Order: sequence, then C-alpha cells, then structure tokens
Amino acid sequence: LQYMSGFGNEHASEDPRCPGALPEGQNNPQVCPYGLYAEQLSGSAFTCPRPTNRRSWLYRILPSVCHKPFKPLEEGHLTHDWDEIEPDPNQLRWKPFEIPKAPQNKMDFVSGLHTLCGAGEPRGRNGIAVHIFVCNTSMADRCLYNSDGDFLIVPQQGKLLITTEFGKMLVEPNEICVIQQGMRFSVEVFGETRGYILEVYGAHFELPDLGPIGANGLANPRDFLVPVAWYEDRQVPEGYTVISKYQGKLFAAQQDYSPYNVVAWHGNYTPYKYHLEKFMVINAVAFDHADPSIFTVLTAKTTRAGVALADFVIFPPRWGVANNTFRPPYYHRNCMSEFMGLIKGHYEAKEEGFQPGGGSLHSMMTPHGPDADCFEKASKAKLEPERVADGTMAFMFESSLSLAVTKWGLQTSNRLDKNYYKCWEPLKSHFNPKCK
Repeated sequence: LQYMSGFGNEHASEDPRCPGALPEGQNNPQVCPYGLYAEQLSGSAFTCPRPTNRRSWLYRILPSVCHKPFKPLEEGHLTHDWDEIEPDPNQLRWKPFEIPKAPQNKMDFVSGLHTLCGAGEPRGRNGIAVHIFVCNTSMADRCLYNSDGDFLIVPQQGKLLITTEFGKMLVEPNEICVIQQGMRFSVEVFGETRGYILEVYGAHFELPDLGPIGANGLANPRDFLVPVAWYEDRQVPEGYTVISKYQGKLFAAQQDYSPYNVVAWHGNYTPYKYHLEKFMVINAVAFDHADPSIFTVLTAKTTRAGVALADFVIFPPRWGVANNTFRPPYYHRNCMSEFMGLIKGHYEAKEEGFQPGGGSLHSMMTPHGPDADCFEKASKAKLEPERVADGTMAFMFESSLSLAVTKWGLQTSNRLDKNYYKCWEPLKSHFNPKCK
C-alpha cells in the first residue's frame, strides 16, 4: 500500500504496470494510451470557483456506464425518514452497538449500515446522517457508491481494507477516511468490525480556517493520504453487483467485470485518510477553556459564515495546565446538535457508562455536562500540569441541524441506556450566601 500526501492537492497517479497511461497535455485525447476510456468524475458544479472546483479524470479499461439497469435493493436499517418516530429531546446515550456473530449471521459493510440519527434530505442537497456500521464479512464481488453525499468513516474495532477506483487504503482504529460522493468502494474486514459514519449531503469536508492561530496547527494538510492507482482487469461472469445509495435508498445493478479497472487518474477529487495522532492540539495555557472548536479536524460548511453543516471534532491526549479553572468540559446548552462516540479509552467527563463503540446525543439546547463524580473530583483537584485523555480518543459529530433519532436508534437496536439521566442526579447545591 502506497499513498500520496496533501489535502485537496492536484494528484496524478498511474499503475506502474502501465507506464505512460496518463495522457500528456490533455484530458480527453481521441485515443487514450493502452486503449483506455477517459471518464471524468465531478465533485462540484463545472462553474464553481477554482478554489472549490473538484474533479478527477479516470482512465479505465471500461467506462462505468457498462452495467444492467438498477433495481431496488432492501436497505435494512438504512434510512433518511426522520418522521418514523416522535422527537425525543432527552439526553441520549447508547451502550456499545452489538456486532453480529459469524457464520450464523454474516454481514458485510453495506448490510451492516444502521442509521442512528439525522436531518435534512438528499434531494434538497442539505442534510446529514449518522450511521453505525457493524460487520463480520468482507464485501465479495460488490461495491457501493453514495449518490447522496460524502461518507466520513471512523473505525472503532477492526481494520478496514478499502478498495476504491483510485486505489487501496488500509484504515485502522484511530484513523479516519473520507469517501466522497460518487466514488465506488468495497470494504474488506478481518473479523468483527464496528465504527461510525458521518454522512453529509450538499457539501464536502474541508480543513477549518485557522484565523489567529496562524499558518500551522490542528490537522496539517501534509498528513492526509491519498491512494495510488491500482487496477484489476477481472471478468466476473457470474455478476458483479454495483450498489448505489440514491435519495436515501439502495439500488443494485449487475455487470460482468470489476469496477476497479482504473489504470491511471489525475485530479483533486479523491478518497483520503488521516491518522488522528497527527493532530496538532491547541489548548488554553493560562485559564478557562477555549471552545471545543479548537479540536476540529474537518468541517462541512454552510452558506452562513462560521456555521457548519457538520464538524468532525476530536478530544485527543494533551496537557491540561489552566490555572484556577474547572478543567473538564463545562456544563452546556448549545444551538448545535452534538453526537459523541468513543474509539478507545475513557472520556474525561464521564468515565463510567460512556464506552468504546457506544455513543451519545445531546440535541439542540438540551443541557449536558460532566457527571456528578467528575464534578466533585475536578472541583477539589490540586491544579498541577497533568496529562488529559492519555490512551483515549473521543470524537464529536456536531451539526447546525436539529437531529431526529431513528426507530432503530431508540427502540430496535436495544442499546439505549435508559438510566443515562441518573448520572446527574447526585449533583447537589453548594450555594452558601454567606460565603463568597
């Protein structure tokens, strides 16, 4: 496995088995080298300004148009129906989502997709969804592409070998990858596997602006990795299944060849991966908290300045040194929706109950914050420089949209922790009007 580095770069790659496969000096020659077909994959409107214009040219053995008609495919627990159950504004927490056991219940990445919550809808090109994936079997002679938006994939247990039209990526826990709209991919797993997906409709992920931080910090562009070209010229007489997620539903088409027949490509619209340990943490070094936006890895913007359709935020190991400060996350009511997941370790504000492979949702203006034990310990702690979150990686999907929870999330999954609210019940008043 080899990669090229750089976020949003113009990359060019060709499989070394076919040197010179990339046309020179133009995108669409009358006859491509090696008798290949030229195909453009557009991730933005043709007329987008240059800084936001995304496209790649693929040089392939057969164009992707060669397939039988699409037919509806049972989508299981994948949905964008946000009205199937009444809204629930309560603080919600889920125990680790269960992974089916093989071989009694074989489940690959596609059949293991479960929608937990979301808002908006793909036809209007504005919205997000949070999915959980649980699987135990590799995708065999079938691939998926998302017509609705981008997938930001966060593996929590088990590594993913992801084959794309652009090449292969190995994505392990504590890494993330983004498969952008329209890109075909397959997932190979090596046992019981689980993770989280943030899907965005109508926007692509970007690096956040740094403002007064300056030119460096947070996620550095050089640390994002893009696969190099790899192809297979493989016929599949028994049928290769191409699955499209389209308007929130799944459709399948048959073809008799592998879709991973791209011999060379160039452009700036690619899949990519990133290791979370490479995040350059910014933090308060005097007093109080900086807002958690300083931990933003990627953002999908709206047309309103500073308001995100979705942010991907992490809480990595770091030093805590703030003086005269309650150091854990503060109590909070937010005009944004906050879904949190845990890849490994213990989250600092809730060391019990919030477990790797589980999650929590604090909806718009629903109050949340440290549990009673965390508050008491942090209020009495001796304030010295200390390591925070060693051995831990929690993350947050934050959105300006008000998220609805699916029936699977509230009922069918049977993983909702109905005692979550009790972690705040031991909080007591310390008010004393005679003591300033």
